[in-house]
Amino acid sequence: MKFLLIAALGLCGSALFAQEGQISGTLQNSATEPLIYANVALYRSSDSTLVKAEATNDKGAFKLVNIPSGSYWLKATYIGLPDIEKSDITLSANQMLEVGVLSFPESVIELETALVKADRALVEIKPDRTIFNVTGTINSAGADALSLLRKAPGVLVDNNDNISVLGRSGVMIFVDGKRLPLSGDDLSNYLGNLQAEQIDRIDIISNPGAKYDAEGNAGIIDIRLKKDKNNGTNGSVNVNYSQGQYARENLGASGNYRNKLLNVFANGGLNKGAGFNRIDFKSTQNGLALDEINRMQNEYNGYNLRLGTDFFLTDQQTVGFLVSTGQNFFDRNSYNSVGIASQNSPAQVDSILIAKTTGDGQRDQNTFNLNYRFDNKKGRVFNVDGDFGRFKNTNSRLQPNRYYDATHENLLSEDINAFDTPTDIDIYTLKMDYEQELIGGKLSFGTKFSRVASNNQFLVYDVMDNQQNLNIQQSNTFAYDEDVYAGYVNYSRPITSTWSFSAGLRAEQTDATGNLVAFDINLMEPPVKLNYLNWFPSAGLTWQMTPKQNFALNYGRRINRPDYNVLNPFNNQLSQLSYEKGNPFLSPEIVNNLELGYTLNYRYNLKLAYSKTTDQITRLIGPDETDPRANFITWENLAEQTIWSMNISAPIQVTKGWSSYINLNASHLDNQANYGGNAIVDVQAFTYNIYQQSTFDLPFGFKGEISGWFSGPGIWGGVFIYDTNWSLDLGLQRRFLDDAVNVRLSASDIFYESGWSGTSEFNGLATTGYGNWDSRRVSLSVSYDLGNRNVKSRRRTTGLEEEARRVGSQQ
Repeated sequence: MKFLLIAALGLCGSALFAQEGQISGTLQNSATEPLIYANVALYRSSDSTLVKAEATNDKGAFKLVNIPSGSYWLKATYIGLPDIEKSDITLSANQMLEVGVLSFPESVIELETALVKADRALVEIKPDRTIFNVTGTINSAGADALSLLRKAPGVLVDNNDNISVLGRSGVMIFVDGKRLPLSGDDLSNYLGNLQAEQIDRIDIISNPGAKYDAEGNAGIIDIRLKKDKNNGTNGSVNVNYSQGQYARENLGASGNYRNKLLNVFANGGLNKGAGFNRIDFKSTQNGLALDEINRMQNEYNGYNLRLGTDFFLTDQQTVGFLVSTGQNFFDRNSYNSVGIASQNSPAQVDSILIAKTTGDGQRDQNTFNLNYRFDNKKGRVFNVDGDFGRFKNTNSRLQPNRYYDATHENLLSEDINAFDTPTDIDIYTLKMDYEQELIGGKLSFGTKFSRVASNNQFLVYDVMDNQQNLNIQQSNTFAYDEDVYAGYVNYSRPITSTWSFSAGLRAEQTDATGNLVAFDINLMEPPVKLNYLNWFPSAGLTWQMTPKQNFALNYGRRINRPDYNVLNPFNNQLSQLSYEKGNPFLSPEIVNNLELGYTLNYRYNLKLAYSKTTDQITRLIGPDETDPRANFITWENLAEQTIWSMNISAPIQVTKGWSSYINLNASHLDNQANYGGNAIVDVQAFTYNIYQQSTFDLPFGFKGEISGWFSGPGIWGGVFIYDTNWSLDLGLQRRFLDDAVNVRLSASDIFYESGWSGTSEFNGLATTGYGNWDSRRVSLSVSYDLGNRNVKSRRRTTGLEEEARRVGSQQ
């Protein structure tokens, strides 16, 4: 019944059709001859969204049907001829508009020798998203998904790999439109093993509409992997080698075969490498001065494979499946040292704790998708998606904790622990979406069911005489199950030729249970059950002030639910004096986002945003309640968080051979909470981030690239105020063998300034910290495009067709 009630919201749309208009005309060359199979595309004036694309018939005529009333512009392309455009097209309801004969000017290009090439812009601004095009970026050589996100517009990745958008935390990570049910170290490790060469683009949706899950305060980052849509057989191979303090190696390949009946595609990769992380803290608490040093080193290797097929049942119906699998193995070694002294005389060390931890683990991922899509090409679309994913992680560690005197020579005491912490996650989703034209606009509605079941074991052993004995006071199992039933409805349409609106409502019923089972019966706690219904309205208003100036105002309400990583209350320790633990009593956080965007010449973009979050889930650093020497990191709900933010992005063509892109983010953050006593959070900070990339045409066919970012001070978690940091990258590219071979050489963080530092003060603990990682690297990437091996001759495609394909893939 619960699912049916929510689904009823998604089924409230009408089945009535509206009579739409059409636009027709004829294309001819300078000799007044009709142009056969030329391409015609119609774009909405308000946001340059592609509305319809058609080809001319054998008489050079075209007809664009089922077009809602509104303001448009038209673009026509034909191989060997310059593009032509017609602007200021206004279509009324039910109007049959004839634009007449459009003539191409005479071309001075010889068709036989013409080489048509088009590079996508690094950043594209769409009405609902910002697109960061990764393919072809020179400095992406040897990079991974996490490092690419550090460069993406509006995105910030902090010292603990936490990702935020427009200053807001709680972003959801998707891959090819599917949510990754990972968080914390599991998420950062997955992104760290996803190589840049497998990624086509990154979509940043800061204020999603009702169609999308309401989860994620900062919106959605959707990583789109490469998928060739050309007919015939296509493929590519790439190899990367990267050297920092440690080496990293990657080998990848992708390919597809497509004809009128099906499209088979696959890609995969092998990776191997190592890295390190350094973290130092100096703290004072309970009259003590603590000097903590952490050195972490890891080695890894693994593979990933993705295979899918789309069957084109008819021109209107497609059935597809997609299977993804991956496995990664890792070894981790860490060194933790804590010097303990009196706060009054910090130079006189009393004792030192040294914990040398060795560990290994494995991560397995298997996901399956089945999809059906109906599109009658007249505005009616029906889509069904079923997904299942299984993620299995194992992690074993051995950690001796040894206390020495100030000389490092005399052992005072020793405690040896072993940890076994496997995690299993299963995720099931079933989603149905329907769209159709209605009363001059577009009505969409749908429903979704999702289930996440996670089972986590935290087993702690005391080791004596090489024998492991289970410590029942510190061991537990933690199961977290979450069911979400959702339904939504959304409607959008033009109001006038310059004004348009959209409005939506989404409902989500959440049933979640966190069940902690302790091995010591005295530590048992009742299950934490969550059962709540939330409503998530969204609305947008667009004004086309002039043909080249556009304003957009958007509002959305979203939620961020705590997951298994932050709910488990047991300690996960670097040493006996430094650990982290979850909080099983966290509440979901609710955020209201308001954004105002301005676009000039379809290139220059300004966005202002306001965000108000209640029960913000954040990390806090505090002293241990029982051991005066220990401190820990945990999760708490802030009373509220307020963020004002701004984003400016501008592509600039400096000269003919010098193109540049600049992105600026700035935000003011205010965290407020009172937990009683000295546990008060009252922190404000203004932060900013600048990213620039310049690409140069060099002699002898080379391309050069200079890119970098500078990040101002800000707040990590609830109270940690970090300092400025920055990075500068250099890149060089050269193509060979008719552009089939692409060689890229890049140097990242060449001045080694991307490390972090900062301070925090909370509940009697004052801390200064510093850290860095293996970010200064030189990378060499070589890719070979196998080209198209079509068994039949095929007509050359134009940039317009490629754009139409790209728009289709986004949908």
